[in-house]
Amino acid sequence: MALKQFKTESKRLLDLMANSIYTNKDIFVRELVSNASDALDKRHYLALTDTDLADDDLHIAITLDKKARLFKISDNGIGMDREDLENNLGTIAKSGSFDFIKELEDKKDVDIIGQFGVGFYSAFMVADRIEVLTKKVKTDKAYRWISESEEGYEIKTAQKDSVGTDIILHLKEDTDEVKYSDYLNSDYIQVLIKKYSDYIRYPIRMDVEVIKTTDEEGKSETRIENKTINSMTPLWRKNKKDITPQEYEDFYMQTFYDFNKPLKTLHYSVEGNTSYTALLFIPSKAPYNYYTTDYKLGLKLYSRGVFIKDEASELVSDCFRFIRGLVDSDDISLNISREILQKDHQMEAIKRSIDKRIKTTLEKMLNEEFDEYTKFFEEFGAQLKFGAYEDYGKNKDMLVDLLIFKSSYKDEYTTLKDYIQRMKEGQKEIYYAVGESIAKIKEMPQIEKVLDKGYEVLYFLDNVDEFLATILMNYDGHSFKSINKGDVDFESAEEKEKREKETSENKDILDEIKKVLGNKVIDVRLSSRLKSHPVCLVADDNLSLEMERFLNETNQGKGLKANKILEINPDHDLFKALKKAYDRHDDIDTFASVLYDQALLLAGLEIDDPVAFSKRIANMMIRAIDNE
Repeated sequence: MALKQFKTESKRLLDLMANSIYTNKDIFVRELVSNASDALDKRHYLALTDTDLADDDLHIAITLDKKARLFKISDNGIGMDREDLENNLGTIAKSGSFDFIKELEDKKDVDIIGQFGVGFYSAFMVADRIEVLTKKVKTDKAYRWISESEEGYEIKTAQKDSVGTDIILHLKEDTDEVKYSDYLNSDYIQVLIKKYSDYIRYPIRMDVEVIKTTDEEGKSETRIENKTINSMTPLWRKNKKDITPQEYEDFYMQTFYDFNKPLKTLHYSVEGNTSYTALLFIPSKAPYNYYTTDYKLGLKLYSRGVFIKDEASELVSDCFRFIRGLVDSDDISLNISREILQKDHQMEAIKRSIDKRIKTTLEKMLNEEFDEYTKFFEEFGAQLKFGAYEDYGKNKDMLVDLLIFKSSYKDEYTTLKDYIQRMKEGQKEIYYAVGESIAKIKEMPQIEKVLDKGYEVLYFLDNVDEFLATILMNYDGHSFKSINKGDVDFESAEEKEKREKETSENKDILDEIKKVLGNKVIDVRLSSRLKSHPVCLVADDNLSLEMERFLNETNQGKGLKANKILEINPDHDLFKALKKAYDRHDDIDTFASVLYDQALLLAGLEIDDPVAFSKRIANMMIRAIDNE
C-alpha cells in the first residue's frame, strides 16, 4: 500500500514539530500521557449518557521492551476509527480534543488537556517509526496507523480485542549526543511521570522491579510487579480541611529540596475570569544561592494537573522571588507545544492576584506575629528593599509598609509607621545613619548629640538602604534625612546664635584651614552636631559620604566624590589648641591636613596619602615632646 502524504505543508511542519517546537525530548512522555488522558476523558463523559461505555478501570499502561527497543503507551479510552486517524493524525495540528470540546459545550465541567493536536508528533523526536493500534468504542473494526516521520503514513485494518489505543514507538538508535535507550529504563520513566504527569486523574501502570525480603535473615529477591506510578490526586486539589500541617511540610520539603520547614503556607483557590489554585510557601531560610544569579525565580506551573513549566517567572513579581510553590489553572493560554507561556492578560491577572495575596499574608504576619516577621525579614528583607528600589520605585507603594529597620529606639526593628508615631513634636524629617553595624554607627561623631536631643535614628545597615531612601523620598509627608548631611539642623535659637557668634570670631582660622585643604572640601565650619569628638566630615545634598564609599568599593562609580564639609567642634580642647597655634603663626598647614585625614578615617574613607599622614603625626609628636 502506497504511503499517504500528510495533508498540511507536511515535511516542513512535521520537521518543525519534532525538532524545533519542543526543546526537551523528555516532553514526548508528557504529551502521550496527556493524549491518553484525553481519550479516557472522552469515554468517561460519553458514558454519563451511555452506560454501555462505562468502565470502572479506565487507565493508562506503559510497556517497555528493551530487546525490541519499543516504548508502548496504551489506554482503554474512546479509541479511533479510520476517519479519526485521517483527521487527527493525518492532518498535523488538527485537534480532535478541540472538536470534542465544541461538541460538548453544554457540559461545563469538561476537562480536556490537549487542545492543539500536535503533541503526538513530539514522539518523532525519539522514534523513527510510530505505530498506532486503535479500536473505537461501539465499532467492530480496528486499525493500525504507521508512519516513519515526514515520508507519510499508511492505515491498515487490524485485530484488537479491546477498545482504546496503543501507541508503539520504535526508538532511534543511541548516538553520542542522545541515549534514546534511556526511555526503556523503568526508573527513568517513573522520574518523568513524577515530574510531568503525576497528577493525571487516571492510574498510569507499568511493570517495575521491586526488591522483596524473603526471610528473617534479610535475604531478598527482585520481582517484577505491575504498579501504579502516579499519585493521581495532587495535594493542592484536596480540601484544605483534609490536609494536615505535616502533609504541607512534607510536600514542601520533598518538592523543593529544603531541609527546613516552611515559615508560612498559603493554599487557596480563586474563581472568576481567570481561575486558579495556588499552593505557596514562604521558606524559613534563604537558599545558599538566593542572592546570586544562579537562583531561579518562579513557581511551578500546572494546567489541569499536568506539569507545564518549572520556575515560571511570569507568575510572581521579582520582589517576591523568595516564594516557592505552584499554580494550577485551567485558563492559562499556552503555545502549541504546551512548553512556553504566551504573555497575555490571564497570566498578568494571576500574577497580580498572587502578588496581592503574598502582600496581605506578610502584612498580617507583621501586624500579628512580629517576631516571626523579623525572622522572615532577616532572611529576605533585602529582597523587599531591592524590590521597592528597582525600576525607579515602581513597586515602592506596594512594599513600603512591609519594610522594617533597626533604630535607636531600643536598637530593635521598627516600621516607618511606628517611627512616625514616636517622632518628637515639631520634627519634620526621618533621620537615619548608614553603617556596617549598629556598633559602628554608635561610634560615629555625628550621632551623639542627635540621640542626646531625643531624636530617633534609623540604622541603615544594608547597602541598598540609602539608595532606597532616595527613591522613597518621603513617608507620610516626612522626608528622609541623613545625620551626615550638611544641612541637618538640631539647634535651638540660642544655640544658633552662639554658633554664629563663634563662627564670626574664628572666621580667619576657618578660612585659612579651607585655603590649606583647597578643593578637598567645599567648606570648613564650626559644628553644632559634635559633642565629644573634635572633628567630622559631612556632605551637602549631592552624593553622600556613604554612597561615595560604596560606589568606589564596588567599582560602580570609581572616582565619584561627595562634596565634603569639614566640621570642627568649637568646644573641644583640640580647637582651642588649634587657635593658639594659629595665633603663634605655627604650621597651620600640618594641623589642617591632620584634621582632615582624621575626619576621613572617622567617616570610613581612605586618606589620600597615608605616608604623609604618618609623617605629620610623627613630627607633631616630636614637637610636642620637645616643647615639654
